[in-house]
Amino acid sequence: MLARAGLLAACLCAPSLGTAQQTRADAEKDPLLKAMLEELDRSKSQLQLKDFEKPFFIQYRIEDVDNYETKAEFGASEGSEHGHDRVARVTVRVGGYKTDSSGGRGDGALQLAALDDDPIAVRSALWAATDQAYKAALAAYAVKQAALKQVQTPPQADDFSQEKPVIVLEDPLTLKVDEAAWVERVAKDSGLYRTNASVNTSQHDVEYSTAEFHARVTTTWLVTSEGTIVRKSAADYQEAFGVGTQAADGMRLDRSYASVGVSLKDLNGPEVFEKHAVELIASLTDLRKAPVVEEEYHGPVLLSSDAGADTLRALVASGVTATRPKLGTEARTNGPFASSYHARVLPEFLDVVDDPGLKSYAGKGLVGAYDVDDEGVPAQAVKLVTAGRLEGYLIGREPVKDFPESNGHGRAAVAGGPRPAIGVLQVTAKDGLTDDELNRKLVDFGHDRGLKSVYFVQTLGGELTPRLLYRVGLDGKRELVRGAALDDLDQRALRSSVEAAGKQLFVANYFGDVPQTVLAPALLLDDVTIRRANEKNEKLPFYPPPE
Repeated sequence: MLARAGLLAACLCAPSLGTAQQTRADAEKDPLLKAMLEELDRSKSQLQLKDFEKPFFIQYRIEDVDNYETKAEFGASEGSEHGHDRVARVTVRVGGYKTDSSGGRGDGALQLAALDDDPIAVRSALWAATDQAYKAALAAYAVKQAALKQVQTPPQADDFSQEKPVIVLEDPLTLKVDEAAWVERVAKDSGLYRTNASVNTSQHDVEYSTAEFHARVTTTWLVTSEGTIVRKSAADYQEAFGVGTQAADGMRLDRSYASVGVSLKDLNGPEVFEKHAVELIASLTDLRKAPVVEEEYHGPVLLSSDAGADTLRALVASGVTATRPKLGTEARTNGPFASSYHARVLPEFLDVVDDPGLKSYAGKGLVGAYDVDDEGVPAQAVKLVTAGRLEGYLIGREPVKDFPESNGHGRAAVAGGPRPAIGVLQVTAKDGLTDDELNRKLVDFGHDRGLKSVYFVQTLGGELTPRLLYRVGLDGKRELVRGAALDDLDQRALRSSVEAAGKQLFVANYFGDVPQTVLAPALLLDDVTIRRANEKNEKLPFYPPPE
């Protein structure tokens, strides 16, 4: 899958929060932090319109993004792009911790910032954004005050949590890549379908073959009126490959793979990556020949740990992030687990923890790891599900009922507002089974139900659509099939249909605006519906590709 990879090596480890106590004087040795703190002091003392609320909270966040990307298709480079930008996001809140101006677009403003640390240029950008954010906050606060008068049920939690200020100063990372070498490597990857002797006999069937490399270093400076000062830096790298064709009946068939890490050494070497790419190309031939799923199936399905990671991210991660409910309601939060606190959401043998402090697992680096979130709160390990029961949520600085404080999970994309999000989501099974034991159990379920076959999902694509799906005979033999969709794979299925889980965890690193990691086992469900996808099949090309 283009957004994540399963095999990584060691990670770049951020400095521990347990190092010697750092001070504002230490922070001011950084010219950018010095300029930010000086402008923050000026805003705290001078920012107030006559007869209007004075801000009770101001946050300055500047992000420096050094980004390189190169793409190729059909064996030739499509070009490269190297961008370097800084953006300032200013948050101003008026009112108080119990009721403030937050909500909608009333709590932030953006401004491009200078790259050269010029103090006047930096402060001017912050000043312009602060003025804009303050005026928006005043307007939003008036709207909220009026809205509160129209509802009978008061808010179930304060608008903003009070957190202990911290000072954390990590050393900035730098982006260093051999751009010419990556242009050549990516172009070679995208042309493997016609240059590799093991697959080039089917090159006329390939309708697209793409490859890309993406390297990004983001350094964040954050200061608040409460006294928090943070400088942190993160690197993410991804090499990705995608290839596609059509079957004789016009059905689209797509495969993709990515190697993701927090340093260049984490990525697959050229030979290993080429091996994965060639396997994907070869699989298209098998998929073209594979029979289409015709009859609807109801019964046991085994998800590989790879597919299990995608499933758990899609169905669990969205439920354990707590966001403020609509004004006037008694709801605790939003999402599928909004009313599930202390209720069973998974089988009793599954536990879920989100631990951003976990930097590596089984020697593999984790891109979702971090020490301090994007609101300046130290990350905490949070027990979300214990023995199948929901015992916690991921919280930023906007509290919800029963959760008055942040647990360090307010995360933001570049220039975006912070929202609760997973960091490193780890799902473990008590008495987990080996792959062989899971496969035997899958077949045993088929015998017990009098079925002719059962199903195994090896990989999933978007919207949890099977990319590689096998029909498994009761003798254990697998037959590749295509054109299927999974029904009933939802939160209810995770709660009631999972009969067993694997012992080994798959490391799924997701390269995106907010990098995330899921550590997940294989999952055996006793009742999932598999049906024909019934998607529109496009006409085949009218004439062959060039040779």
